[in-house]
Amino acid sequence: MPNKILHSFIWRYLERSCSQVMQFVVSIVLARLLAPDDFGLIALVMVFIALANVFAQSGLNTALVQKKDANNLDFSTAFWISLMIAVFIYSVLFFAAPIIANFYENEKLIPVVRVLGLTLLLGTLGSVQEAYIQKHFLFKKLFFRSIAVIIPSGIFGILLAYFEFGIWALVWQQLAGAFLMCVFMFFMVPWKPAFEFSAANAKNLFSFGGKLLIAQIINAFQENLHNIIIGKIFSPAILAFYSRGSSFPNIIINNVNTSLHSVLFPALSSIQEDREKVKEMLKKSIILSTYIITPLMAVLAIVSEPLVKILLGEKWLPAVPFIQIYCFIYALWPLHTTNLASIQALGKSGIVSVQQIFKLIFYLLGLFICIIFFESAIYFALIIAVTSFLSFIINSIPNKKLIDYGFLEQVMDILPNFLLSLLVIGIILPLNLLKLSIFAEFFLQAFIGIASYIFFSKLFKIKGLSHCLEQIKR
Repeated sequence: MPNKILHSFIWRYLERSCSQVMQFVVSIVLARLLAPDDFGLIALVMVFIALANVFAQSGLNTALVQKKDANNLDFSTAFWISLMIAVFIYSVLFFAAPIIANFYENEKLIPVVRVLGLTLLLGTLGSVQEAYIQKHFLFKKLFFRSIAVIIPSGIFGILLAYFEFGIWALVWQQLAGAFLMCVFMFFMVPWKPAFEFSAANAKNLFSFGGKLLIAQIINAFQENLHNIIIGKIFSPAILAFYSRGSSFPNIIINNVNTSLHSVLFPALSSIQEDREKVKEMLKKSIILSTYIITPLMAVLAIVSEPLVKILLGEKWLPAVPFIQIYCFIYALWPLHTTNLASIQALGKSGIVSVQQIFKLIFYLLGLFICIIFFESAIYFALIIAVTSFLSFIINSIPNKKLIDYGFLEQVMDILPNFLLSLLVIGIILPLNLLKLSIFAEFFLQAFIGIASYIFFSKLFKIKGLSHCLEQIKR
């Protein structure tokens, strides 16, 4: 089982890494060809698409992975339910497009919402097959799917941007990617939906997925509400800088975080009866993931300004402070992922819903303070940072009772990784005073930062390094 999990993690990580790198390259080219306002308008629409997608999935995919004896009837039942819900949600989105456009006082958004909303239907067609892949650890297929989808859709978007299609270059790129992904999932995954449905199986899936849906809705609402407010209070350009700022560290964290959750959740589900093994696996996952993520976030925060100048140009410099704040936010993400994966794998989806309600209260309170007292989008990012730390505390509390692995023990496990990352910041930050060229400053800080982290890890015998080497040897 450990070898299977490691093998799956490697393929999932390779898939996320390659797809993120290719998407990043495409986005860099598009950022140079298009205006920040174009990206801001797309960000506005994607908020509503993301919320709609949560309703369409209905927590059924996670329920399929969590259920130990899920059969073909379960998968077909989940597929038809998801598809019917997606059709209904898209219809609502279609007719709500004028309301969304009126809210932002921009009539251009009406056709954009209606066309981009089609990605919701296409995504639903392949979502149950993705759950099948997770359930059976077939992550190698995702690797080849991503390569076959991102390259042609990216080239298509770049060509449209070059020929001055503006915002529609981004819209058609997204739609093309969703269509290709749906096609490849159909041909690559051995499971195919059958014309069969079971009300009893649906009820069983909803008993877990329904509770989880509440948590997912709250989480999606929490992740996107500030984007709605920023887009309304400020401008599409400011939202574009905010979104771009969060996307830079997200490129790094998404590789590890998505890979970790995709593999860890089904792995924990398979051993859910043995709480000691669950704790051991969770403990190693937290130490290893933060050991990898925290130095990368620390170095990225320091080199963010020269990096933006090199890749995007001077017009995107307002995104730098958002990058730096989100580096801290995303450094905590593996802690959220691992804790929630453990709770879900143990079948406690109701706890996750309650947690999300508490996190939402803190989040809304922070947004209220920002709207009333502050007039800068920077404070919205800072509020997200504060609520992210509070979310870590809330997510870790149930695991104290479930597997005897609570907040304080987790903090002691990750503290060496965070302290070592602060040491790296102290080493490379003074290099800004050398007044080097942009390229020299970026590469010197990045190299010294990573090298010093590895050196001091070995010097101080950091546990994360030993876990990392152990996995490499396996």
